[in-house]
Amino acid sequence: MCGIVGEWNIGATRPQELVHRASLALAMIRHRGPDQFGIYADPHAALGNARLSIVDLNTGQQPISNEDESLWIVFNGEIFNHVELRPELEARGHRFRTKTDTEVILHLYEELGPDCVHRLNGQFAIAIWDRRKQTLFLARDRLGVRPLFYWNRPGKLVFGSEIKSLLIDPEVPSELDPIAIGQIFTLWSPVSPRTAFRNILQLPPGHTLLVGQSGLELRRYWSVQFPDAVNATTLPTQGNGDIESAEQLRELLIDASRIRLRADVTVGAYLSGGLDSSIITSIIRHHTATKLQTFSISFSDTAFDESAYQRAMAKYLDTEHHVVTATHADIGRVFPEVIWHTEIPTLRTSPAPMFLLSKLVRDRGIKVVLTGEGADEFLAGYDIFKESKIRRFWAQEPDSRWRWTLFKRLYPEIQAIGASRANLLAAFFKSGLKETGAADYSHSVRWRNNRRTCRFFSQAWTDQQHAADPNGTSEVRYPEEFSKWGPLEQAQFLEIDLFLSQYLLSSQGDRVGMAHSVEARFPFLDVRVVEFCNRLASRSKLRGLREKHLLREAAKGLLPDEILQRRKRPYRAPIHRSFFHESTPDYLKDLLSESWLQTAGIFDPSPVSQLVHKIQRGGAIGETDDMAIAGIISTQLCWEQFVANRPQSVGLTDQDDVRVCLMPSWT
Repeated sequence: MCGIVGEWNIGATRPQELVHRASLALAMIRHRGPDQFGIYADPHAALGNARLSIVDLNTGQQPISNEDESLWIVFNGEIFNHVELRPELEARGHRFRTKTDTEVILHLYEELGPDCVHRLNGQFAIAIWDRRKQTLFLARDRLGVRPLFYWNRPGKLVFGSEIKSLLIDPEVPSELDPIAIGQIFTLWSPVSPRTAFRNILQLPPGHTLLVGQSGLELRRYWSVQFPDAVNATTLPTQGNGDIESAEQLRELLIDASRIRLRADVTVGAYLSGGLDSSIITSIIRHHTATKLQTFSISFSDTAFDESAYQRAMAKYLDTEHHVVTATHADIGRVFPEVIWHTEIPTLRTSPAPMFLLSKLVRDRGIKVVLTGEGADEFLAGYDIFKESKIRRFWAQEPDSRWRWTLFKRLYPEIQAIGASRANLLAAFFKSGLKETGAADYSHSVRWRNNRRTCRFFSQAWTDQQHAADPNGTSEVRYPEEFSKWGPLEQAQFLEIDLFLSQYLLSSQGDRVGMAHSVEARFPFLDVRVVEFCNRLASRSKLRGLREKHLLREAAKGLLPDEILQRRKRPYRAPIHRSFFHESTPDYLKDLLSESWLQTAGIFDPSPVSQLVHKIQRGGAIGETDDMAIAGIISTQLCWEQFVANRPQSVGLTDQDDVRVCLMPSWT
């Protein structure tokens, strides 16, 4: 795992300038790879790498070249099948100087060019400079596990693993994008390739970008695919089909976990107490010779705490278990650091406990952890899938007095909220009930509800948002095949394309892990597992209202019954109580003051002040207001940290382990 930076510049540039800018950019992301630093430069390009050494600790320093130094690569991520690819390349005459997966990618690129990405099973952001053709090749993994951002103008492009590395270049503007922020307040994420910053783009997941004098060529090489709903060829789901499919899924997960244990450092595991992380941890435990170290989050707020299940699972597997307890004060205290690393507003505080967890992992000397992300998206674990199923059933008889009561099975706590609030909940889910042909049917209720948070924007920002994206959803892209998929698969696509790739793997994944130089690996996101799950019949994933049916079948014998049969509980963290309590953080006083709100110009001070006073008085705070206060605070932090105070870098120092590679004529 690493951080990468670079520049392509068609204009004549002195090598010292390129090396200096690369040094400044690398220093901004040294947290991603504090072990070693490397820079390559020639008259039209520079590549930089901040290395977190995990594979080939001694000889794997980047940038790495091919035999004749016509190709140079920097790479962030892991290629888990590099062991299998290397002999193929050696048989074709390629000679290796290192044992790294980085060099495997480079020689594969020599063989296949941009199509090399089809052979890679991993999580990656890649940059390859072809000195002869004068082209820069960028690639990002299929689901966007690893980030890659860029800014360009005619004749110049700069890229990096984090936006702050781009902002050291004075040409790159630092300005929040009202359209993207409106999308975040509606969808929880901007629609790719937008970022929170105007004109700074992300390379979308599953895409490559070829940059040269002829321009930029963006190409999609992979996308989520499902069988057609009519006459679909899916994996068997009746008779012995479930048993056979469960066995296949189990074997795939075992191998996906096994190859993710490939490292020259100790590997640990996150253990949330839920089904997904418990399965992965159990698999690792049975394939690791040394005592496995596991890591969990507990909450002082019991409404969010799952530590009893975590302890039970750790005891069952006999792991060396470590726990970080997140208090309200802890979440509020680290929130500015979290936003500095995520570089994007958020309507949740959930990344903050993950930030604390990765620090615990690093303090214990661990660089790599395996986690259970991805199972909910690809095996239908979220409540939103069940909500959509109930609403479609209800829509067949919209005047039915009992069909909506299926929500009581989904949310048993409804029984205790009283008839009047239950009726409000019914009205909430009835909104747009008959619009079953709408592409966003599964998510429209949530998106409309989220959209209420946009009432806090200033008039100027509201006008810009309404002019370009009036509902915050206009830029959501649906594949050509979307209408042929079943309702569950349509909902899964939206959850994968927006929530997983743009939020979960970023704000709660890469960014808070790499803040403390911790790499996460995701067996459920192995391309073989993903494509297997996407071929499954809907009822193998969601059977009635039982989520992840096939995964539960595959997990039999790996987990105790209390975990195996446990109802899905989403990971959440307290929001308003994390900011407003007996020791409210000092930074909020300025951040939410009328003068700072007016200076930033993003929010209308009057409704923001009313919301803050309501919270301070102890008034009832609904979910929308909870999300709004997180969004307001995080947006103001983004403005303060990246716009009002543009990031500055002092560059790498003599104490850093730095290698600079220049074109031979420059040395």
